[in-house]
Amino acid sequence: MARGPIPLLIKGRLAPRFQFQSIVWDRFPPAYLARGLATSSSIRTFATGRDSQNGTGNSNEAKEGAEQEAAADQATRTSESDTKSHQSVVSEASGSSGSSSSQETLEWESKVGKIETFADLPHANFGVNQHIPFNAEFKEVLKQIPWAFRAPIRYAFAYGSGVFPQSKSSGRVPTDEEIRAIHPKAPLAVQRAQDGTPKMIDFIFGVSHTQHWHSLNMKQHRDHYSALASLGSGAVSYVQDHMGAGVYFNPYIVVNGILIKYGVVQLSTLEKDLTTWDTMYLAGRLHKPVKILRDDARIRVANQMNLISALRTALLLLPPKFTEEELYGTIAGISYLGDPRMALPTENPSKVKNIVGNNMANFRRLYLPLIETLPNLEYNDPGCNEKDWVWGDKNLTLVQDMDPIKRGNMVRRLPKAFRSRLYFQYQKKFAIPQLEFNKMMEESQNEDTVAFKRREGGGFEQRIAQDSPEELRQYIRTVIKQTIGWPATTQSLKGPLTSGLRKSWRYLMEKFAKYRQGKAAEKEAAKAASNDKTGASDEKK
Repeated sequence: MARGPIPLLIKGRLAPRFQFQSIVWDRFPPAYLARGLATSSSIRTFATGRDSQNGTGNSNEAKEGAEQEAAADQATRTSESDTKSHQSVVSEASGSSGSSSSQETLEWESKVGKIETFADLPHANFGVNQHIPFNAEFKEVLKQIPWAFRAPIRYAFAYGSGVFPQSKSSGRVPTDEEIRAIHPKAPLAVQRAQDGTPKMIDFIFGVSHTQHWHSLNMKQHRDHYSALASLGSGAVSYVQDHMGAGVYFNPYIVVNGILIKYGVVQLSTLEKDLTTWDTMYLAGRLHKPVKILRDDARIRVANQMNLISALRTALLLLPPKFTEEELYGTIAGISYLGDPRMALPTENPSKVKNIVGNNMANFRRLYLPLIETLPNLEYNDPGCNEKDWVWGDKNLTLVQDMDPIKRGNMVRRLPKAFRSRLYFQYQKKFAIPQLEFNKMMEESQNEDTVAFKRREGGGFEQRIAQDSPEELRQYIRTVIKQTIGWPATTQSLKGPLTSGLRKSWRYLMEKFAKYRQGKAAEKEAAKAASNDKTGASDEKK
């Protein structure tokens, strides 16, 4: 049997309800097929206990899951090969595969909300920068997790320190007891990837209908839920959709011998947050490198909008010249500005620095196509001339054009909900009469009839862009906190309801431990730096 997107080594490890079934790949454009998306007719699918009654539905859901998984696999392969060509990298954020005009390049932003299938994407490798090349064995282990759920998962990604390490390798080998305390039966790929520090692995599952999904999942995995599930899937979905940011987390779940936490979100909620920054709860997580396991065409375009919005916001916060570390640190820090956990002793105070410092190449791969296509931003570093510089660890320098017209355009193209909050802040500062402001807002929100490349900032946006750097930074930070603060707070407060008191307490204690570890590491680093200065001073004497 030929080797397909689901490796044959998985066969034999699955529960009896899993089968292999031949399916036809009919939803992808010829460009995908030509690039090797469908390399085998042997794809894993489900055979649930109700197959005899609803075989067609289960088969279709399994087929879709396999297609979405294969799309993610193909995108990852393309992402890795695209770095060999500058034009290929640029095309990942372009309206066409051969686009060179900055206006044409960014015209794809007008397609947000209009994409249904991968055939509707601007071209075959659009947005593959979101698919970070990854250790193959670890990726295969992660891909098995969604298949443990009979309820259909349309989009899935793994994220966090359990997937992308936030510290350098220590070389330490954990004992079997330490591993089993986290992962009861962790595959070797997980042990190697987590490098001596076993951690719970975080997932987000995008689903079509939350109540239907929870209804199916509760029948299969009732033990994943707290006592809230005794009230039925309607109560669970109500708490998910009406409290916090629209995400329902089940933490400390063992799947295939691996300890995971998974969050469930409705795809429409995810798409809205990515494009408007309604809460920025999940949009902020996707500002950083994640491992996409199942892809969705609508979400790929929406997330590309999310990424370029994060880049524009960071540029408004940065000076004319800055380093990659400063850029990615600013982007990664956006979602933590308003997070109440950062104001409490429940997070490592060096979290953002650790995320960027240990994932520089992944951040570069994620944002490079967007950097190359923005007309007011460019690299200004000889390191860009080195071979395979994309995957290097050098901290390169960039420069941005501070022209108020271009910066005004960036303000105008910020996500709608976020931009409206920023406008309101400046209405107060500039003392703009309410009627005049309302008229201006009405014009700015009439976006469906205006091509994105003509969505340019006017006098108001240029006044915002020309504000003093300190004032502009302060107002943007205020808006970020307004956007994130309440959804993140209510999302945290509903934790005991959705996860149960015991799991919530365990989670809180682990966060306290991370905070103490971070503080201790800061003290050690400060002490080492002080000793280095003292030694250098003694040598001069």
